Amino acid sequence: MEKLKKSIISPDLNIKQALKHMDDAAEKTLFMVDAQNGLLGSVTDGDIRRWILKGGSLTESVTLVMNKAPIFLKEGYSKEEAKNIMVSNGIECIPIIDDEKKIISAIWWVDFFDNAFKKYESINIPVVIMAGGEGTRLLPVTNVLPKALFPIGNKPIIELIIERFRSYGCMEFYVSVNYKANILKAYFNDFEHDYTINYLHEDQPLGTIGSLTLLKGVLKDTFCVSNCDILINADYSDILKFHRDNGNKITLIVSMKHYIIPYGICDIKEGGALKGIKEKPEYDFLVNTGSYLMEAEVLKDIPEKKRYHATDLINDYISKNKKIGVYPVSDKSWLDMGQWEEFQKMLRYYEAR
Repeated sequence: MEKLKKSIISPDLNIKQALKHMDDAAEKTLFMVDAQNGLLGSVTDGDIRRWILKGGSLTESVTLVMNKAPIFLKEGYSKEEAKNIMVSNGIECIPIIDDEKKIISAIWWVDFFDNAFKKYESINIPVVIMAGGEGTRLLPVTNVLPKALFPIGNKPIIELIIERFRSYGCMEFYVSVNYKANILKAYFNDFEHDYTINYLHEDQPLGTIGSLTLLKGVLKDTFCVSNCDILINADYSDILKFHRDNGNKITLIVSMKHYIIPYGICDIKEGGALKGIKEKPEYDFLVNTGSYLMEAEVLKDIPEKKRYHATDLINDYISKNKKIGVYPVSDKSWLDMGQWEEFQKMLRYYEAR
């Protein structure tokens, strides 16, 4: 019941609050109930994502994204019935209701299956990991160790990135290297793995995606690009489907970030007269995580042997009206260790797991 309580929300919440509840509970689905614990509907991370992509405000009522016809079971259900519903619908949790439609319990995938819940489809696309930077924000440790080899638990972050993509069937990896490249290569040469790693050597720093020119003529279809200091906990099969269904040349994986300015913000008129003060204003942003899906054709638009960033390509494509999309993930679905404070958050996250 304690686990179930974490998945239950009130219809009085707004979408932003529901999203935070979802992050805190580490659940992909929430169940909305009335004051008598009666089931009203369900809300998934996908429901919220679609709302954001339509331009919906996070301060609107969560009832606007609610599924009013959620899947549920009644008391007396059979295990076979429950298992069939979970498998056929690809859902991890089903609420159990009584005759008055009050939630009395719930069942989870792990109650019936030994394997972890997995509904993701294999995508097996090439993955490029950008690991050539010096990691100056993580000095002095990066004077000795490239940031891609920073340990998170028992493994370096680059190996965790690869394992994440391996769980989706990805077998072909390209790692862009420059700074302390030999140390990084030595790490992977020291053990056997069932995936292939190809190295892209930058003779000089080429920015966040400048080294992708080395893959012209090599990659023929959709591929993924990831910085070496981030982890994205998202459904890459769904991201790929979104990318292709929308005909995007580039899809940015973005994180929903909420910020509170802890001060009163002054709004002034010309000449210095005060118009008003907004106390501790709150803002919501979609932040670029540094992970992208791209079509192979974009490689021809990246200049060779020139320092070039992903933002340069994106801005160039916007000016040419080429299709670029964004795929939002929640705040806690993006872990970034590019700075010491963020690195500590990532360590705490894995310690908690």
